[in-house]
Amino acid sequence: MSTTDESTSTAPPAPGAPAAGPAPGDETPDAVPFLLRGPRLAGLPVAVYLVGAAVVLAAALTGNLPDSLLSGFAVTMLCGGLLMAVGQQVPVLRDYGLPTILCTFVPAILLFVGVFPQTAATVVNSFVEDSGFLDFLVITIIAGSILGMPRALLLKAGPRFAVPLLGCLALTFLLVGALGAALGFGFVQGILFVAAPIMAGGLGLGAVPMSQMYAAATGGTADAFMGQLMSAVVLANILCILIAGVYNGLGKREKQLFVGFNGHGQLMRVQRRDIRLDTASRRDGATFVALGQGLLIAGLLFVFGQLLGGLLPLLHPYAWTIIAAAVVKIAGLLPAQLEESSTNWGEMATTLFVPALLVAVSLTYIDIGEVLAAVSSPLFLVLTAATVVIATLTSGLLGWLVKFYFVEAAITPGLVMADTGGSGDVSVLSAANRMHLMPFAALTNRLGGAVVLFLTSLIAPLLATTL
Repeated sequence: MSTTDESTSTAPPAPGAPAAGPAPGDETPDAVPFLLRGPRLAGLPVAVYLVGAAVVLAAALTGNLPDSLLSGFAVTMLCGGLLMAVGQQVPVLRDYGLPTILCTFVPAILLFVGVFPQTAATVVNSFVEDSGFLDFLVITIIAGSILGMPRALLLKAGPRFAVPLLGCLALTFLLVGALGAALGFGFVQGILFVAAPIMAGGLGLGAVPMSQMYAAATGGTADAFMGQLMSAVVLANILCILIAGVYNGLGKREKQLFVGFNGHGQLMRVQRRDIRLDTASRRDGATFVALGQGLLIAGLLFVFGQLLGGLLPLLHPYAWTIIAAAVVKIAGLLPAQLEESSTNWGEMATTLFVPALLVAVSLTYIDIGEVLAAVSSPLFLVLTAATVVIATLTSGLLGWLVKFYFVEAAITPGLVMADTGGSGDVSVLSAANRMHLMPFAALTNRLGGAVVLFLTSLIAPLLATTL
């Protein structure tokens, strides 16, 4: 973020990156105190970071950490900045999503073993569940990405997107069911206990309603099914993040594995080079007023989506928000300057807050105990891994057939359909270094998840005859 004055324009350093040299007009290095020089953590000099971390830790250990929005930012940004910096220091693995993996799982592991202060974890949980930090960041990314897209991309990619989305869903159900039958797990059980909860795109359309469906079909209780369904979702999310990191690492190679393999973030393969179809454009800076405009536009789109979701509950509010943003973009209802403001705000929020959100998701949604229980069954582990692999490969192939790049189509709708929804999307797209695909990821979760839930409702009655 910067002002438009070129004499003071600087880009915020990446977490863990060495401090940039002084810009014209800044103090000379000799005038900067020794403790404020050198590398940075979470954008702060190491000395300042350590003091801040000590203050937050002392507040948490003494029970004086306030349960507020600012405390949530402080805890998650400090943790995320440190873990991102550590991950960035590891050669090779940093290109395969290690920083994202550390942010996603280390806090949950520390909480599980009792090292992470419970007071701080409670504050973070409130930060996500009550303060709406997840909605804040996801909607910001959606608004900035859609309004920053060329209209041609929305018009060309939208209709074709249904092919990899529905195709990979159908093939994953059939192939995982067949594999379950071959391994003695059962065709229907393979679909309902593994493929369906994983492919539902989140807990809201997955484990929670499915456990109730299965209880109604069998005469049992929802709790009897919840553990297994949750284990499948959590384990699949881990695999999605790891595979996304692999895709990102492969993208660092200059040589394509085959024609149309990797778009390096660009979604569609096209022959006409006179039409610009880049998924997102990068900008060097924005005024503070422009960033405020971007925040306001994201907030208005969010409220509008919630309004339509309440009046027309056929679609999730996220889906209505995506549709509203697409209509605004295609119809040209906003001046170009406001579209750019939205994109700049989205990029700034992504740069600053994604590590914080990963930490928040780790502490709020990931239960290491459930993960350990899931990996204790080899057969269940094989079926879960097969679901994710089949989803990403079939999505990539079908997307490639309709002129998408294989990697981008394999990530969305493939991997993001198999993760845990909004929080999983952030982790997967961050590991793949393709956060600008968030609108397509969110659309995948909401529309694809609704299709999965409908199909599951049709198959669930078969459980009574197979258990």
